[in-house]
Amino acid sequence: MEKVIIAGLHTGSRDHINDTTEESMRELEELVETAGGEVVCELVQNRPAPESGTYLGGGKLEELKNAVETLEAELVVFDDELSPVQLRNISEYLGIRVLDRSMLILDIFAMRARSGEGKLQVELAQLKYQLPRLRGMGLELSRTGGGIGTRGPGETKLETDRRHIRTRIAALEAEIREIKKHRGLLRSRRKKDGVITAALVGYTNAGKSTLLNRLTDAGVFAEDKLFATLDTTSRAITLKDNRKIVLIDTVGFIRKLPHYLIEAFKSTLEEAAEADLLLHVIDVSGEETENHIDVVRSVLGEIGASGKPVINVYNKCDINGNYVPGGHESAVKEVFISAKTGRGIDRLMEAIAEVAPGRKREYKLMIPYSDGDVLNRLYTDEKVIAENYTAEGTETLVLLDDIAYSRLKRYIVKNNMSDKE
Repeated sequence: MEKVIIAGLHTGSRDHINDTTEESMRELEELVETAGGEVVCELVQNRPAPESGTYLGGGKLEELKNAVETLEAELVVFDDELSPVQLRNISEYLGIRVLDRSMLILDIFAMRARSGEGKLQVELAQLKYQLPRLRGMGLELSRTGGGIGTRGPGETKLETDRRHIRTRIAALEAEIREIKKHRGLLRSRRKKDGVITAALVGYTNAGKSTLLNRLTDAGVFAEDKLFATLDTTSRAITLKDNRKIVLIDTVGFIRKLPHYLIEAFKSTLEEAAEADLLLHVIDVSGEETENHIDVVRSVLGEIGASGKPVINVYNKCDINGNYVPGGHESAVKEVFISAKTGRGIDRLMEAIAEVAPGRKREYKLMIPYSDGDVLNRLYTDEKVIAENYTAEGTETLVLLDDIAYSRLKRYIVKNNMSDKE
């Protein structure tokens, strides 16, 4: 494992999400461990604003250099995104490789991506990030081989021609446009067929993949690590009224999520923007729950997914059963669950049934024996609760949505119709 020093700058800003705090440094340490490194030292400077050329002040930078030499660190990772000038100056002064938070996240994405689409999206984000920073990345780009920050196109030599990178970016964007077009066709087909979609969104490591596995036996890889899964997975569930809901797992969000990643993953994140319903999976086991909620809501707004019906799914209540929601007006339902133990899953299914479009109600139908094909379609397409054979025909108690009701209303026994909310 590479020895890594993490560093940050606490400005005291009211924007706790984008400032360096104890929580963001803990999260940075988790990111380093996820990437395969070992944090041997943490350094934070209190300063109202970053130094334009070196990010840290001169004294703190000297302290950092001494720590690098004493601990024999191989890499320094900063909690903020560094400018090309800062990256070059710090790297030259310390004499070792330097990464910022964005580069580290991109590196983890390169490690975690499994599908062809995911790999394309990560490579595009990496190249767009590297292009203006080529001059400042000498130590990162001058060697090939393993190590944090060298996966994917990060292994390219320093002599990489900018024109070649721009050509590759254009080719990747063209491929991703085709994928986006294909996704759009699939979404259109689902809408045409009346398929209801619910996207699982949330902060990274909130438990989305574990919940998907709990609801559908999807067998998706789930681990207690940041960004354990990146690739979109879709699985169908059937509600008690026979409605089919397609659950779509999406990439997790994180504070200071690189803009390049949001842009590159837009074709994937559009699944959330186009879904009929959002399941916002929230980890209540830590102290940063409210900040995590704010981060997710901010990213949802950025990708055009705000305004959708949202069910707040408070997960890991087996660890913290005393969490009290802060009152988030955007949520139409709030459910407490444990995706790991299965606690509250029944209540979640009931909430989905209430919020998802196409809700069905009970109706009593009388189907004449001469319309046997209608009865066959009822059993194929709808949820038949009970049936009784009479002299006039087959009397059935069935669940219908508004569309099916309009198609079958001539068979409804008006005096005996029941409407259960």
